[in-house]
Parts: sequence; structure tokens; C-alpha cells
Amino acid sequence: MVGEQMLSLVPTWANSYSEFWNTIRRRNMWLIKLRYGAILMLFLFLASAEFILGLSFTRTQITALIIVNISILIYNIFLQWVRKFLKCDPGKFNPLHFSLVQMILDLTVLGLIVYFTGGIETPLFMLFVFHMIIGSLILPEKVIYSIAGLVIAFFNVLVFGEYLGVIPHQKISGLLSFPLYNSIKFIISYDVVFTFVIVVSVFIANNIAKQLYSMEQQLVESLDKLNAAEEEKQKYIIGIVHEIKTPLAALHSYLDLVLKKYLGPLSEGVEERLKRALSRSQEAIEMINNVLKVSKLRLLDEISMDVVEIYNVLVEIVKKHAVSLKAKHIMLNLIDQRTERRPIKGDQFLLDIAFSNLIGNAVKYVGNNGLIEVKLTERENKLSVEVCDNGIGIPAHEMDKIFMDFFRASNIRQKSYEGTGLGLSIVKQIVEKHGGTISVKSPSRLAIKNKPGASFLITLPVIER
Repeated sequence: MVGEQMLSLVPTWANSYSEFWNTIRRRNMWLIKLRYGAILMLFLFLASAEFILGLSFTRTQITALIIVNISILIYNIFLQWVRKFLKCDPGKFNPLHFSLVQMILDLTVLGLIVYFTGGIETPLFMLFVFHMIIGSLILPEKVIYSIAGLVIAFFNVLVFGEYLGVIPHQKISGLLSFPLYNSIKFIISYDVVFTFVIVVSVFIANNIAKQLYSMEQQLVESLDKLNAAEEEKQKYIIGIVHEIKTPLAALHSYLDLVLKKYLGPLSEGVEERLKRALSRSQEAIEMINNVLKVSKLRLLDEISMDVVEIYNVLVEIVKKHAVSLKAKHIMLNLIDQRTERRPIKGDQFLLDIAFSNLIGNAVKYVGNNGLIEVKLTERENKLSVEVCDNGIGIPAHEMDKIFMDFFRASNIRQKSYEGTGLGLSIVKQIVEKHGGTISVKSPSRLAIKNKPGASFLITLPVIER
């Protein structure tokens, strides 16, 4: 039964939506920070009210308010500590329940503060409205309306209890020229306005929150549909590529049989051409296998974990670009600044794709007579690989979009460079699958006039010894 009640606090669509939980956690932290400010303000109010405002408190009031303030400090420190261990599990105690606990504690101590600072005569009653607005942005509709009802009930019990003499009135000397707690007209007027403000504030704030949550729900549903479409697309690619691979593999086998002269002798010219055809068919099969591997990465998160020496991977990539480097008179420096070459664990094929993409982009966009540096460093069990150039760079306002699917920077489109805009997105996915990070800077440290360049920094965990 308890589990069901806890679960009912969380919208079904938000169960696994990380941004929803992050928002609730942030708002919980706001309350904790605001509470420290409230503690300080209450302390300053008690210390300076008599000297600045000419107010005086009884010994009972001062003692009670000091105890309340210390209590707020203690439970606020405790809440801040507990917050670190909260899990975003809808079926267990989570940040949403934590918000409810904070709200109940705050309203309880606020009720005590209001009572010991004059009841209906204190302006601190308006803080109830502030708390109701905050609660409406976090808690579900039924919960916050229930709390609002309790606040209104507390108000009525307090003010009418003081009016009837059932509850002792805690007067602050010097605040008012004449008492108001025993004026029935004032009490009824205040009660009507207070109730109206509480209800309307909760209604407006909760409706705004519901609209925002509704938009988030639609966003989650759209993302789910996009992910489903992407999954279907990857399945379709895998199916089609498998179909293409079958006749190519058969062709490769037939060529191999002919070259082994099972079907008779071959002339030198024919044999040479058949060897080239065999080589090309093998390249095509390898390319298909690579496409399958990338599709499975995106569909199934399948990667192998072998021991990989990144420097050797980079050397082979540089060799592949040797012709382009020479043709465009580009200088590419591969610099290894590590004191020891510790390998990493990962999928060599996928890592080759990632670094080939970065180095290939640098070669493509650096232009004739450009400079590229690929630098390896290691610090605190992290391998860092920087691919830096002095090419066309990336516009500052587009830096945050560079790793998005199908995004191509405006300066690349204007100069009609070929590409799909998927390369850097795939690079980021590969790096993150290996527990690493990727960042970009532009201008780079190699920037020259009219050529700002770009610098991509990848960090990957090394194998500890």
C-alpha cells in the first residue's frame, strides 16, 4: 500500500525521464539554499528588531524562536546530507517524496514562527503563499491542494482560537498601536482574503506546472517515437546490408575458385584482373561488415572490449591519409608525450572509426599548406588525444550543436563540402560507449589569421597497472 502511494506521486510518463528527476532535484536544492537564508534573516530579525524597529519580544517568544531557528538549521543540514543518497526510483522514497517532506517541515516551523510573532498580526503570514507557490511547481495537484486546505485550516484554528481566548496571543510590543487579533471584522476579512490568495496562487502555479509537465510528456513521447523509428531504421539497414552481403560473398568465393585454377589455367593478364576483382570484393565485404557493426552499436549497444594501443591505431590512420596530405601539402605531426604507453580497453574497429573521422575532417577542412597536430598525453589514468588544426574552424554560436545528428556547420555548407552531418555524432557515441568524453574548441591553439581552426579533445580511461 505504501509503495502504491509513493508511486502515485510520480507521473507515469516521468518514471524513466531523467530531466524530470533532475528538475525536482534542482528545486529541492533551491529550498535548502533558501532555508539557510531564512535562518540568517530570522536571526538578524531577533537581534536587531528592538534597536531598529523598536519591537520587543517576551522571553517565551525569544526562547521559542531561537529553538525553532536552531531546529531549522539542524534539519536543513540533515536534509542536505540525505539528498545525496536519494535514488530516482518511483517505487521507493525519491526526490518527489523528499520535496513533500521539506514542505511539511517548512510549513510546520512557519506555523510556529507565525504564532510566536503575533499570529494574525504578523506580516509573516504571507510566507504561506510563497510556500504554496513553490509546492505547486513540484507536487501533484491532489497533494498540494490537500496541503493548502491544511494551511487554511491552521489559519482558522489559530486566529479564531486566539480570538476566543483558547490559544494565548503572543503579542509583539511596538508592532501595532492597537490589537487586531480580537477584532472579528478584521479576522473575517483577513480570513477571506488569505483563503482566496492561497487557493488562487495554488491554482495558477499548479496549472502552469501542469502545462510544463504536459509539454515535457509530449517531448518524451516524441523522443520515444524517434528512438523507435531509429531502431526500425537500423534493423532495416542490417537486413538490407545482409542481403547485399550474400551475393558479394558468393562472388568472392567464385573468384577465389577461379584464381586457384580449379576451373583451368588462366592467362597472366586475366589472373591479374581477377586478383584485383577479388581484392575489391573483399574490401566491399569488409565495408559491409563495418556498416553492420556500426548499426549494431546504435541498435544493440554491442561493442567488444579488447586491449588497444591507440598510438598504433593513429599511425595506421595517418598512413591511410598519406596521399591526401602530400597532395594538399599538409603537415601532420603525431606527437606522443606519454612517459609510458598504457593501452586502453575497447573496440579497435569503432575507435578507428572515431579517430579516422576526426583526422579525416581535419585533412578535409584545413586546406592547402595547413597544419594538423595529433597529440597524446596521459594524466590520472586518463589518455587524452587532441586533434588540432588551423582550418576553417567552427562558428562560436554553433559549437553546442556540433555533435547533433545531421548537423553541419554553416561555414561548411557555404563552401559546399560534402558530408551528411552524422560523423561527429557517431564519434561522440563511440567515445561515450568507451567511458570517455569529447570536447571541442574553436579557435584552436594553432589558429592563424583568417583560419581559426578547431581542436577536438578525447579522453579515455587507460588500463591501470
